[in-house]
Amino acid sequence: MSNKLAVIVKKSGLDKTKAQVLLKNFSGYFQVASEWEKKARAIVVKDASQTVDMEIARVGRLFLREKRICIERARKKLKEQSLREGKAIDGIANILKALIVPIEEYLEKQEKYVEIKAKEKAELARVEAERKAEEERLAKEEADRKEQERIRIENERLRKEAIAKEEKMHAEREKAEAKRRELEEKIKWERQAAEEKRLGLEEKARKEKAELEHKAKKLEAEQQVKLEAEKREREKMQARLDKQIECPFCHRKFTLKERHHG
Repeated sequence: MSNKLAVIVKKSGLDKTKAQVLLKNFSGYFQVASEWEKKARAIVVKDASQTVDMEIARVGRLFLREKRICIERARKKLKEQSLREGKAIDGIANILKALIVPIEEYLEKQEKYVEIKAKEKAELARVEAERKAEEERLAKEEADRKEQERIRIENERLRKEAIAKEEKMHAEREKAEAKRRELEEKIKWERQAAEEKRLGLEEKARKEKAELEHKAKKLEAEQQVKLEAEKREREKMQARLDKQIECPFCHRKFTLKERHHG
């Protein structure tokens, strides 16, 4: 395990002093981890009765937890030192750069005088070209705006004319619709009146027909009563005739009277 730490430190490229500090702070933990890796694998709990093994596992876990906390503290401490070193280095470098850069820039201007002037001239030309292009763009935008305004005004005029025309057509449609409804209403009432008249005539005819049928039935009934009365009278006369006997000598007919025996 300690060999792994040595390899990591070597590959980091740190100087010898800093490398020794890392080895001093962390090499012991590698040894602890190596030892407890073997001890931990030897503890295998398979039953609730293995209380000793469970207690050993607890002690080992707490021990390793404490080592892990120590490792973290060491890491933070070393990193804070490195940060302070980095800040100090950055501060010194910034002060030196603040002294050197202005001189370097001044000398560069002297060195590249021709190039700088050429760039300044090119920049002026670019700015002038951009100014002209902007003026042309603004002029075009103004012309477009005026054209759009003209089109808007023309469209507004056409829209108002279309609205007026539509309103007129709508009024005419409304008038025609009113006339149509009036005519339909008139036809409806005329049809209704004609239907009522037809129904009235039908009802009158039905009543007259019923009255005639009633009179016919009444007359038929009266006739039937009369016929039955006449039939009974004939039957009565026939019965009388059936009871008469004719005298063979004088040919007179007599009715036999029934005798009732008391």
